[in-house]
Amino acid sequence: MLQTKTIDGLLLRDMVLAGAALLDKNREKVDALNVFPVPDGDTGTNMSLTMASATKELSQKEYLNASEAADALAKGALRGARGNSGVITSQLYRGFARALDGTEKITPPQFAQALKGGAETAYKAMMKPKEGTILTVARVIAEEAVKQAEKAPDDYDALFDVILSVGENILKKTQQMLPALTQAGVVDAGGRGLLYIYTGYASVLRGETIPEEHAEAAEPGTVVFEDNHDAIAELKFAYCTEFTIQNLYPEIVEEDIDQLRRRLNRIGDSVNVEGDLSLVKVHAHTNNPGKALEFGLTLGELTNLKVDNMVQERREKMGEGAPAVRNAEPPKDFGIVAVSLGEGFNQIFTDLAVDQIVEGGQTMNPSIEDIGAAIGRINAKCVFVLPNNGNVILAANQAAELTEGKKVLVIPTKNVAMGIAAAVAFQGDVSAEDNAKRMDEAAQRVRTGTVTYAVRDSEMDGLHIHQGDMIGLYNGKIVVTGSDVHDVTFDLMKKIVTDDDELITVYFGKDVAEKDAQTLTDEIADEFGDCDVEMHSGGQPLYYYLISVE
Repeated sequence: MLQTKTIDGLLLRDMVLAGAALLDKNREKVDALNVFPVPDGDTGTNMSLTMASATKELSQKEYLNASEAADALAKGALRGARGNSGVITSQLYRGFARALDGTEKITPPQFAQALKGGAETAYKAMMKPKEGTILTVARVIAEEAVKQAEKAPDDYDALFDVILSVGENILKKTQQMLPALTQAGVVDAGGRGLLYIYTGYASVLRGETIPEEHAEAAEPGTVVFEDNHDAIAELKFAYCTEFTIQNLYPEIVEEDIDQLRRRLNRIGDSVNVEGDLSLVKVHAHTNNPGKALEFGLTLGELTNLKVDNMVQERREKMGEGAPAVRNAEPPKDFGIVAVSLGEGFNQIFTDLAVDQIVEGGQTMNPSIEDIGAAIGRINAKCVFVLPNNGNVILAANQAAELTEGKKVLVIPTKNVAMGIAAAVAFQGDVSAEDNAKRMDEAAQRVRTGTVTYAVRDSEMDGLHIHQGDMIGLYNGKIVVTGSDVHDVTFDLMKKIVTDDDELITVYFGKDVAEKDAQTLTDEIADEFGDCDVEMHSGGQPLYYYLISVE
């Protein structure tokens, strides 16, 4: 039975910490609800990392005032938001905080109205909101919560009974609301993640203990790394990144921990990896904290995430503004940021004079903060952003809105092939608006096929898919299945290429031998003799081939 009639800042913090902990504990379950049976489902991961950023901000100090705690929560969530699900989560908290402006202690009616404000803000943030998603779950919960709070304005117990029961009911209905969910036989992943968060809230209000492994304090016996950031003479790597890996996967061995240490050393310095198969504590300085987290996720669950901007820390302590070297040079007219994953793709974008590359994409969506930081590092009047993933576009748009002092234009590229076409179309001697139009048109002319493997049994558009099958996707839709990568890729091309096409570009992934890619490319060239056919190493994980057709 819930005894409290109001929620202050401290109690709100504990509720959010519990919600974040429960979500993180069930992150893989949420990831597994990905509609398509492809191996890069990341809704749970994106929401969990967004919540980690929120809890970090919320834990900076003890907020007694609920409004101040909600503001910190919203600020942290927005900064760390990644992927569509993470951005929507941040918008839920943004509206939640706005509704609580000036509120010292939250009553049940105020809490319900704040949930409603969050849902309304999230809907407004989406260009074309779809029902059957996390938006629907948030909205229906809020609507019913408002009704319940009006009936019992002093009863948090009854309010959360409604929140959780209504949430479960509407979550089940999402499977019938979206055809894609119906075909896949799953409920909406974001909605499930949101219910984990709200369940965590209720656990605190009911006096239940937060699982020990998700507590904020360091576990007894774990290593606490201490850094004197001011003692570093020249900062080659800007971000001090720390996290703990728990619940390591059963197949992980000691060599995997050693490999993690080696991988971190390739992207940074001051690397410390301590622990065993029960718990691993990680510390590193790097310019790609997202990449460090991605490496950690290959071993197990992440907790106690902490990323500090050492450059900013130094500026604040020394009373400095932006680096003098930046102010010494006049800004150029244009700059480009591209999201990319894979050494081959990174090199291609570099060769195309892209100024900043943000690591991420299919397997690890960059946060709003990651994209914003890349924009900030470019001394230009106007910066074009190439998200190169449908799940990154929303975060890129938010980063653009938050950027001050320069124009930021997001070209809504949904994959790296579209991003490459956009970068090729860029011209330095035309206006920003003309460039945006040229780049977008070039990207939209590209049709893409991808080949990966199925992670579970499924049925999509009449295709019976079994776990382990090779699957070919055309513009995000599964159109070919089979047992052989080569055959599936070749069959996919037959469905994509038309008589009007002129150029086919084959990008092979890190798990494909170059000789095998060359054999496939030669066969494609023979089959489609009227097209120019090129081959490049993309180096992308999980996807054997990404093929563009223009």
